Amino acid sequence: MKRIVLTGGGTAGHVTPHLAILPHLLKEGYDVHYIGTEEGIEHQMMTLPGVTYHAVKSGKLRRYFDWKNFTDPFRVIAGAFQSGRLMGKLKPDVCFSKGGFVSVPVVIGAWLHGVPVVCHESDLTPGLANKICSKFAKRIATTFPECSQALGAKATCTGTPMRPQIFSGTRDRGLKLTGFSGNRPILIMMGGSIGAQRVNEALRVALPRLLETMDVLHLTGKGNLDESLNTLPGYKQFEFLSDDLPDALACADLVLSRAGSNAICEFQALQKPMLLVPYPKGASRGDQILNAESFRKRGLCHVLAQENMNGDTLYQAILDLEKDKDTLIRNLKAAPPADGTLPVLNLIHEVEKKS
Repeated sequence: MKRIVLTGGGTAGHVTPHLAILPHLLKEGYDVHYIGTEEGIEHQMMTLPGVTYHAVKSGKLRRYFDWKNFTDPFRVIAGAFQSGRLMGKLKPDVCFSKGGFVSVPVVIGAWLHGVPVVCHESDLTPGLANKICSKFAKRIATTFPECSQALGAKATCTGTPMRPQIFSGTRDRGLKLTGFSGNRPILIMMGGSIGAQRVNEALRVALPRLLETMDVLHLTGKGNLDESLNTLPGYKQFEFLSDDLPDALACADLVLSRAGSNAICEFQALQKPMLLVPYPKGASRGDQILNAESFRKRGLCHVLAQENMNGDTLYQAILDLEKDKDTLIRNLKAAPPADGTLPVLNLIHEVEKKS
């Protein structure tokens, strides 16, 4: 039986691609093991039938001053030894890393035991963890062509693995979920599991004008509902959606979102015209700005910088998106496939140890 070790964590974006390839691995008969942290989101998401979970120590890799910068390297070293022992015990045929700080000790542990590693980088520029992991990897899969060019001969642009469930939605079920008639354009606003406060605020200012011509489905993030808006005709809000999200996306005509790589690639695959409001540089390493700009240059989206966003500018940007939707849909249809599930699986098969 072939054995694979998966790793990655810290955010859901470092875990969801594993959920896309997992059914294929299990169908092919792999013995699947996941190495993550004890308390990270990856532990919650990857405690699944068919997956054996192992927890190791890890430290966060920071580009800014923090006293933990003096202690976390020792946690990374401890995690590398733990991972090394696991690799020696499990003797996997291959390791697939999705990035995030937990991946560093696992990838180093795999390298120490001669286990070939495939990394995947979702953003246009590699994060610090993947920059380190790439040194120990046989191959690197990327979502953006700019990233594969920057990483050199090891890298290839594959797209990002996507859960098949995202394509399973229907417009009729989405309309039933929202209570919308379907006779007007439907805008869905998504801000992730914790929401996007600045976008939530601007959208609520723009709501009275938007609701004159379209319906709005607002995924606010946990704890961000505004009960006073529940009676507005044409407006429906949820903190977040899980099983119903594919139906919500299926009924949406327009998308307002942050610019996380996994999310915007799903919108591309679903051919949804999108207005992206990336996290500003001060709130992140600037990866969302680069992601959004790459999509904009290829004619796949519109972009509104957060520093330029208020109720008025957001309202106008959404109107402009609606006017340009036919052109955007044509460009989205003509773009290379965004779903990288099979290309990533092919890379894994390519590098795995041959018995």
